[in-house]
Amino acid sequence: MIFKDEVRIEVRAGKGGAGAASFRREKFVPHGGPDGGDGGYGGDMIIRVNPHLKTLSYLHNNQKFKAQDGGKGLGSRKSGKMGSSFTIEVPPGTIVIDSNTGEILSDLTENYSEFIVARGGMGGRGNIHFKGPTNQTPFYAQPGKPGEEKSLRLELKMIAHIGLVGFPNSGKSTLVSKLTNARPKIGAYPFTTLSPNIGIMTADEGYRSLVIADIPGLIEGANSGKGLGIDFLKHIERTRLILFILDTTDSPEEKFKILRKELAGYSESIYERKFMIALNKMDLNFDEDLKKSLVNKFKKSGEVFLISALTGQGLKELKYALFNKYEEIEK
Repeated sequence: MIFKDEVRIEVRAGKGGAGAASFRREKFVPHGGPDGGDGGYGGDMIIRVNPHLKTLSYLHNNQKFKAQDGGKGLGSRKSGKMGSSFTIEVPPGTIVIDSNTGEILSDLTENYSEFIVARGGMGGRGNIHFKGPTNQTPFYAQPGKPGEEKSLRLELKMIAHIGLVGFPNSGKSTLVSKLTNARPKIGAYPFTTLSPNIGIMTADEGYRSLVIADIPGLIEGANSGKGLGIDFLKHIERTRLILFILDTTDSPEEKFKILRKELAGYSESIYERKFMIALNKMDLNFDEDLKKSLVNKFKKSGEVFLISALTGQGLKELKYALFNKYEEIEK
Protein backbone atom coordinates (compact mmCIF):
# COMPACT_ATOMS: atom_id res chain seq x y z
CA MET A 1 0.00 0.00 0.00
CA ILE A 2 1.31 3.46 -0.89
CA PHE A 3 1.95 5.62 2.13
CA LYS A 4 -0.13 8.79 2.15
CA ASP A 5 -0.14 11.35 4.94
CA GLU A 6 -2.27 14.13 3.47
CA VAL A 7 -5.55 14.09 1.55
CA ARG A 8 -8.36 16.49 0.67
CA ILE A 9 -11.98 15.36 0.83
CA GLU A 10 -15.50 16.79 0.59
CA VAL A 11 -18.14 15.90 3.15
CA ARG A 12 -21.85 16.62 3.27
CA ALA A 13 -24.17 15.75 6.12
CA GLY A 14 -27.68 14.52 5.39
CA LYS A 15 -30.55 16.88 4.71
CA GLY A 16 -33.44 16.92 7.16
CA GLY A 17 -36.65 15.33 5.97
CA ALA A 18 -39.66 17.45 5.12
CA GLY A 19 -42.54 17.65 7.56
CA ALA A 20 -45.85 16.12 6.51
CA ALA A 21 -49.00 18.09 5.70
CA SER A 22 -51.73 15.55 6.36
CA PHE A 23 -55.13 15.36 8.10
CA ARG A 24 -56.92 12.78 10.15
CA ARG A 25 -59.28 10.65 8.14
CA GLU A 26 -61.44 8.72 10.60
CA LYS A 27 -64.91 7.35 9.93
CA PHE A 28 -66.65 8.99 12.87
CA VAL A 29 -64.55 12.19 12.95
CA PRO A 30 -65.87 14.29 10.06
CA HIS A 31 -63.71 17.29 10.85
CA GLY A 32 -60.36 15.60 11.53
CA GLY A 33 -57.59 18.07 12.18
CA PRO A 34 -53.95 18.15 11.00
CA ASP A 35 -51.76 15.23 12.03
CA GLY A 36 -48.61 15.64 9.95
CA GLY A 37 -45.46 14.42 11.68
CA ASP A 38 -42.00 15.98 11.62
CA GLY A 39 -39.28 15.08 9.20
CA GLY A 40 -36.31 13.07 10.46
CA TYR A 41 -32.91 14.60 11.14
CA GLY A 42 -30.23 14.15 8.51
CA GLY A 43 -27.27 11.93 9.34
CA ASP A 44 -24.01 13.40 10.64
CA MET A 45 -20.56 13.07 9.07
CA ILE A 46 -18.21 11.55 11.65
CA ILE A 47 -14.44 11.06 11.65
CA ARG A 48 -13.25 8.28 13.94
CA VAL A 49 -9.80 6.97 14.91
CA ASN A 50 -9.04 3.39 13.94
CA PRO A 51 -5.81 2.29 15.71
CA HIS A 52 -5.22 -0.39 13.07
CA LEU A 53 -4.79 2.18 10.31
CA LYS A 54 -1.30 3.60 9.70
CA THR A 55 -1.90 5.72 6.61
CA LEU A 56 -4.56 7.74 4.78
CA SER A 57 -3.93 5.74 1.61
CA TYR A 58 -7.43 4.30 1.36
CA LEU A 59 -8.81 7.82 0.93
CA HIS A 60 -8.45 9.56 -2.42
CA ASN A 61 -8.01 13.24 -3.15
CA ASN A 62 -11.25 15.12 -3.76
CA GLN A 63 -13.30 12.10 -2.74
CA LYS A 64 -16.85 13.02 -1.72
CA PHE A 65 -18.70 11.50 1.22
CA LYS A 66 -22.36 11.98 2.09
CA ALA A 67 -24.51 10.96 5.03
CA GLN A 68 -28.09 9.78 4.57
CA ASP A 69 -30.95 12.28 4.35
CA GLY A 70 -33.70 12.20 6.95
CA GLY A 71 -37.03 10.63 6.04
CA LYS A 72 -40.17 12.62 5.35
CA GLY A 73 -42.76 13.03 8.11
CA LEU A 74 -45.85 10.84 8.00
CA GLY A 75 -49.50 11.11 8.94
CA SER A 76 -50.84 10.16 12.35
CA ARG A 77 -48.17 12.37 13.87
CA LYS A 78 -45.39 9.94 12.91
CA SER A 79 -41.93 11.41 12.53
CA GLY A 80 -39.74 10.54 9.58
CA LYS A 81 -36.79 8.17 9.96
CA MET A 82 -33.50 9.71 11.03
CA GLY A 83 -30.77 9.56 8.40
CA SER A 84 -27.84 7.24 9.06
CA SER A 85 -24.58 8.93 9.90
CA PHE A 86 -21.49 8.24 7.79
CA THR A 87 -18.16 7.48 9.48
CA ILE A 88 -14.73 8.01 7.94
CA GLU A 89 -11.96 6.09 9.72
CA VAL A 90 -8.49 7.58 10.07
CA PRO A 91 -5.24 6.58 11.81
CA PRO A 92 -4.24 8.03 15.19
CA GLY A 93 -2.57 11.41 14.82
CA THR A 94 -4.85 12.72 12.07
CA ILE A 95 -5.50 16.45 12.07
CA VAL A 96 -8.78 17.64 10.52
CA ILE A 97 -8.44 21.05 8.85
CA ASP A 98 -11.04 23.23 7.13
CA SER A 99 -9.60 23.70 3.62
CA ASN A 100 -11.33 27.05 3.12
CA THR A 101 -10.32 28.75 6.36
CA GLY A 102 -7.25 26.78 7.46
CA GLU A 103 -8.85 26.27 10.88
CA ILE A 104 -7.91 23.10 12.75
CA LEU A 105 -11.22 21.47 13.57
CA SER A 106 -9.87 18.49 15.50
CA ASP A 107 -6.62 16.74 16.38
CA LEU A 108 -7.47 13.07 16.75
CA THR A 109 -4.88 11.30 18.89
CA GLU A 110 -6.85 8.90 21.09
CA ASN A 111 -7.80 5.44 19.81
CA TYR A 112 -11.49 5.19 18.85
CA SER A 113 -12.08 8.87 19.54
CA GLU A 114 -14.47 10.53 17.10
CA PHE A 115 -15.50 13.96 15.95
CA ILE A 116 -18.69 15.15 14.24
CA VAL A 117 -17.26 17.21 11.42
CA ALA A 118 -20.57 18.09 9.75
CA ARG A 119 -24.00 17.97 11.41
CA GLY A 120 -27.11 16.75 9.71
CA GLY A 121 -29.94 19.14 8.94
CA MET A 122 -32.96 19.45 11.19
CA GLY A 123 -36.18 17.86 10.00
CA GLY A 124 -39.04 20.15 9.01
CA ARG A 125 -42.05 20.45 11.33
CA GLY A 126 -45.29 18.84 10.25
CA ASN A 127 -48.54 20.81 9.86
CA ILE A 128 -49.74 19.72 13.30
CA HIS A 129 -47.57 22.51 14.70
CA PHE A 130 -49.28 25.24 12.68
CA LYS A 131 -52.88 24.74 13.77
CA GLY A 132 -54.28 27.81 15.51
CA PRO A 133 -57.49 29.69 16.24
CA THR A 134 -57.38 31.40 12.87
CA ASN A 135 -56.12 28.42 10.88
CA GLN A 136 -57.74 25.14 11.82
CA THR A 137 -56.62 23.34 8.66
CA PRO A 138 -53.03 24.36 7.90
CA PHE A 139 -51.77 22.89 4.65
CA TYR A 140 -48.25 24.09 5.32
CA ALA A 141 -45.37 21.96 6.62
CA GLN A 142 -41.72 22.95 6.83
CA PRO A 143 -39.09 21.61 4.45
CA GLY A 144 -36.05 19.99 6.01
CA LYS A 145 -32.90 22.01 6.52
CA PRO A 146 -29.76 21.12 4.55
CA GLY A 147 -26.86 19.39 6.26
CA GLU A 148 -23.49 21.04 6.70
CA GLU A 149 -21.00 20.78 3.85
CA LYS A 150 -17.26 21.15 4.27
CA SER A 151 -14.04 20.86 2.32
CA LEU A 152 -11.44 19.19 4.51
CA ARG A 153 -7.74 18.52 4.53
CA LEU A 154 -6.71 15.51 6.56
CA GLU A 155 -3.09 15.57 7.65
CA LEU A 156 -1.40 12.69 9.43
CA LYS A 157 1.32 13.29 12.01
CA MET A 158 2.28 9.92 13.39
CA ILE A 159 2.20 9.32 17.10
CA ALA A 160 5.44 7.80 18.37
CA HIS A 161 7.41 8.09 21.58
CA ILE A 162 10.82 7.96 19.89
CA GLY A 163 11.81 9.16 16.43
CA LEU A 164 14.89 7.81 14.62
CA VAL A 165 16.72 10.38 12.52
CA GLY A 166 19.66 9.74 10.23
CA PHE A 167 21.02 9.89 6.72
CA PRO A 168 20.02 7.30 4.12
CA ASN A 169 21.79 3.98 4.64
CA SER A 170 22.74 4.79 8.23
CA GLY A 171 21.06 1.60 9.46
CA LYS A 172 17.79 2.96 10.87
CA SER A 173 15.59 0.32 9.28
CA THR A 174 17.85 -2.50 10.49
CA LEU A 175 17.80 -1.05 14.00
CA VAL A 176 14.00 -0.79 14.00
CA SER A 177 13.74 -4.42 12.90
CA LYS A 178 15.97 -5.48 15.82
CA LEU A 179 14.39 -3.31 18.53
CA THR A 180 10.72 -3.66 17.59
CA ASN A 181 8.16 -5.85 15.90
CA ALA A 182 8.38 -3.85 12.65
CA ARG A 183 9.76 -5.51 9.53
CA PRO A 184 10.74 -2.68 7.19
CA LYS A 185 12.20 -3.15 3.74
CA ILE A 186 15.99 -3.12 4.01
CA GLY A 187 18.50 -2.72 1.18
CA ALA A 188 22.12 -1.71 0.70
CA TYR A 189 21.32 1.48 -1.18
CA PRO A 190 20.00 4.95 -0.29
CA PHE A 191 16.30 5.67 0.15
CA THR A 192 15.25 2.10 0.82
CA THR A 193 12.70 3.56 3.23
CA LEU A 194 10.10 5.53 1.30
CA SER A 195 7.62 5.84 4.16
CA PRO A 196 7.88 6.02 7.95
CA ASN A 197 8.04 2.66 9.72
CA ILE A 198 6.34 2.24 13.08
CA GLY A 199 7.29 -0.46 15.57
CA ILE A 200 6.63 -1.28 19.22
CA MET A 201 9.64 -1.86 21.48
CA THR A 202 8.87 -3.86 24.62
CA ALA A 203 10.76 -4.66 27.82
CA ASP A 204 10.17 -6.51 31.08
CA GLU A 205 8.09 -9.21 29.39
CA GLY A 206 5.87 -6.64 27.72
CA TYR A 207 5.04 -4.59 30.83
CA ARG A 208 6.78 -1.58 29.29
CA SER A 209 6.46 -0.53 25.67
CA LEU A 210 7.35 2.42 23.48
CA VAL A 211 6.44 3.22 19.89
CA ILE A 212 9.40 3.97 17.62
CA ALA A 213 9.11 5.74 14.26
CA ASP A 214 11.81 5.30 11.64
CA ILE A 215 11.79 8.55 9.65
CA PRO A 216 13.02 8.22 6.03
CA GLY A 217 16.57 9.47 5.56
CA LEU A 218 17.32 13.16 5.54
CA ILE A 219 19.91 14.80 3.33
CA GLU A 220 21.50 18.21 3.51
CA GLY A 221 18.95 20.81 2.48
CA ALA A 222 15.96 18.64 3.43
CA ASN A 223 14.25 21.43 5.38
CA SER A 224 14.19 23.53 2.19
CA GLY A 225 12.68 20.75 0.10
CA LYS A 226 15.56 18.55 -1.06
CA GLY A 227 15.26 14.80 -1.01
CA LEU A 228 12.56 12.84 0.78
CA GLY A 229 13.09 13.97 4.35
CA ILE A 230 11.04 17.18 4.32
CA ASP A 231 7.91 15.17 3.52
CA PHE A 232 8.32 13.15 6.70
CA LEU A 233 9.84 15.56 9.21
CA LYS A 234 6.35 16.33 10.49
CA HIS A 235 6.12 12.77 11.79
CA ILE A 236 8.65 13.51 14.53
CA GLU A 237 6.73 16.57 15.74
CA ARG A 238 4.85 14.43 18.27
CA THR A 239 7.85 12.42 19.47
CA ARG A 240 9.26 13.17 22.92
CA LEU A 241 12.74 11.77 22.28
CA ILE A 242 14.95 11.70 19.16
CA LEU A 243 17.60 9.07 18.50
CA PHE A 244 20.23 10.07 15.95
CA ILE A 245 21.64 7.11 14.01
CA LEU A 246 25.12 7.83 12.64
CA ASP A 247 27.22 5.64 10.36
CA THR A 248 30.68 5.54 11.94
CA THR A 249 32.24 4.79 8.54
CA ASP A 250 30.87 7.92 6.90
CA SER A 251 31.98 11.17 8.60
CA PRO A 252 29.68 10.87 11.63
CA GLU A 253 30.63 14.27 13.13
CA GLU A 254 29.89 16.12 9.92
CA LYS A 255 26.64 14.22 9.36
CA PHE A 256 25.50 14.93 12.93
CA LYS A 257 26.01 18.67 12.45
CA ILE A 258 24.03 18.57 9.20
CA LEU A 259 21.16 16.67 10.81
CA ARG A 260 20.98 19.12 13.70
CA LYS A 261 20.98 22.00 11.22
CA GLU A 262 18.13 20.45 9.23
CA LEU A 263 15.99 20.00 12.34
CA ALA A 264 16.66 23.59 13.39
CA GLY A 265 15.67 24.80 9.93
CA TYR A 266 12.41 22.88 10.08
CA SER A 267 11.33 23.58 13.67
CA GLU A 268 13.02 25.19 16.65
CA SER A 269 10.96 23.08 19.06
CA ILE A 270 12.13 19.85 17.39
CA TYR A 271 15.71 21.08 17.46
CA GLU A 272 15.46 21.62 21.22
CA ARG A 273 13.93 18.21 21.89
CA LYS A 274 15.80 15.71 24.05
CA PHE A 275 17.98 13.34 22.04
CA MET A 276 20.45 10.47 22.22
CA ILE A 277 23.12 9.35 19.77
CA ALA A 278 23.77 5.85 18.44
CA LEU A 279 27.04 5.31 16.54
CA ASN A 280 26.20 2.43 14.25
CA LYS A 281 28.23 -0.17 12.30
CA MET A 282 30.76 -0.56 15.08
CA ASP A 283 31.29 -4.15 13.94
CA LEU A 284 33.42 -2.61 11.17
CA ASN A 285 35.67 -0.69 13.60
CA PHE A 286 37.84 -2.89 15.82
CA ASP A 287 40.31 -0.25 16.95
CA GLU A 288 39.56 0.48 20.64
CA ASP A 289 41.34 3.82 20.47
CA LEU A 290 39.10 4.84 17.58
CA LYS A 291 36.01 3.87 19.55
CA LYS A 292 37.13 5.90 22.57
CA SER A 293 37.90 8.84 20.32
CA LEU A 294 34.41 8.72 18.79
CA VAL A 295 32.71 8.60 22.18
CA ASN A 296 34.77 11.53 23.44
CA LYS A 297 33.81 13.62 20.41
CA PHE A 298 30.09 13.06 20.86
CA LYS A 299 29.59 12.78 24.62
CA LYS A 300 29.58 16.57 24.96
CA SER A 301 26.44 16.64 22.82
CA GLY A 302 24.49 13.93 24.59
CA GLU A 303 24.35 10.28 25.63
CA VAL A 304 26.31 8.16 23.17
CA PHE A 305 26.03 4.44 22.44
CA LEU A 306 28.26 2.27 20.27
CA ILE A 307 26.11 -0.25 18.43
CA SER A 308 25.90 -2.58 15.49
CA ALA A 309 22.32 -2.93 14.31
CA LEU A 310 23.47 -5.78 12.09
CA THR A 311 25.11 -7.96 14.75
CA GLY A 312 23.14 -6.75 17.78
CA GLN A 313 26.19 -5.29 19.55
CA GLY A 314 25.16 -2.75 22.20
CA LEU A 315 21.43 -2.97 21.44
CA LYS A 316 20.38 -4.23 24.87
CA GLU A 317 22.10 -1.29 26.57
CA LEU A 318 20.59 1.14 24.05
CA LYS A 319 17.11 -0.31 24.49
CA TYR A 320 17.01 0.12 28.27
CA ALA A 321 18.65 3.53 28.03
CA LEU A 322 15.84 4.63 25.71
CA PHE A 323 13.23 3.43 28.20
CA ASN A 324 14.96 5.18 31.10
CA LYS A 325 15.44 8.42 29.18
CA TYR A 326 11.82 8.49 28.07
CA GLU A 327 10.57 7.88 31.60
CA GLU A 328 12.85 10.68 32.82
CA ILE A 329 11.33 13.03 30.22
CA GLU A 330 7.81 12.03 31.21
CA LYS A 331 8.51 12.80 34.87
